[in-house]
Amino acid sequence: MALTLRPADQCAYDIVALGEVMLRLDPGDLRVHTATSFAVAEGGGEYNVARGLASVFGLRAGVVTALVDNPVGRLIEARVRAGGVDPGLIRWVGSDGIGRASRNGLNFTERGFGVRGAVGVSDRGNTAISQMTPDAVDWDGLFGQTGVRWLHTGGIYAALSEASAATALAAVRAAKRHGLVVSYDLNYRPSLWRGIGGQARAQAVNRELAHHVDVMLGNEEDFTAALGFEAPGVAADLADLPVESYAAMIAEVARTYPNLQVIATTLRSVRSASVNDWGALAWSPEEGLCRAAQRDGLAILDRVGGGDSFASGLIYGLISAEPLAVAVEYGAAHGALAMTTPGDTSMATRAEVLKLAAGGNARIDR
Repeated sequence: MALTLRPADQCAYDIVALGEVMLRLDPGDLRVHTATSFAVAEGGGEYNVARGLASVFGLRAGVVTALVDNPVGRLIEARVRAGGVDPGLIRWVGSDGIGRASRNGLNFTERGFGVRGAVGVSDRGNTAISQMTPDAVDWDGLFGQTGVRWLHTGGIYAALSEASAATALAAVRAAKRHGLVVSYDLNYRPSLWRGIGGQARAQAVNRELAHHVDVMLGNEEDFTAALGFEAPGVAADLADLPVESYAAMIAEVARTYPNLQVIATTLRSVRSASVNDWGALAWSPEEGLCRAAQRDGLAILDRVGGGDSFASGLIYGLISAEPLAVAVEYGAAHGALAMTTPGDTSMATRAEVLKLAAGGNARIDR
């Protein structure tokens, strides 16, 4: 599929993400409340997409975020750099020594197993990025003079504060002025919106942002929760509904937002924390509805970040001018692979993604 992208040789970045990057603390096989040690990694809904495009697919990626300049912030920066994402766009906030004025976000996440679901406990109140205002970044300088081809942001960042919602809106408007492709992952999280107006506020913010988006992403529930579209039907799990039900909802989304050039959704049916049925759909005006290979009974090690890896695989296909049917296969394959390893971010390789997307299996490579 051919989206209109700025020439690569006129841009310093293929993609820039706007969002929060937290330090993830993983208790491994234990639980958060029983752990005596944690493995650390970085993660964040919007950042994970840029990181996948950099580390897996070799694109030039940056992240616009803010961190407190203390050892935890510098640890996050080191992890960002190790993931192949340029940390040069991070805005640093001075530390007051105890985090009264501003903090770095922490995310304690246990993976779940069998009948025990994954659990996430975030500690992200009053973070540096939630206080960043629209005028804190020279958007015209970044998008126009430095040069960026694609901007990715989403509903997690927009939910952090009123300032975050306003900053996201300023960013997507500036991106469109400079000819960037804009992708947005709805990523509805009730816990983030609960104290700032709930679902009604989430829908108001996301509806305003949607008018400036080219590629809209979500899971099978986000379009209802975050944008207010009627659910496509009734089933024990939305992923069990026939494709035709989703086609009707996607058509309604497209009619409401004619600016959208791609609409994509993951389809997940949770058998247990360790086994999911996994699939994806994508739509464009030119190619209609495309469905990725369905992977029923997919073994899951860590489901967190699967949707973000779907997004990065899909975006890689779109940036590479692949047909939408190929791009959605890249996305579904990358999401499936990412959920076989711990952490928010992908440990897959481009070769593994392309092999699985083309119908490859898990036989040993020697």
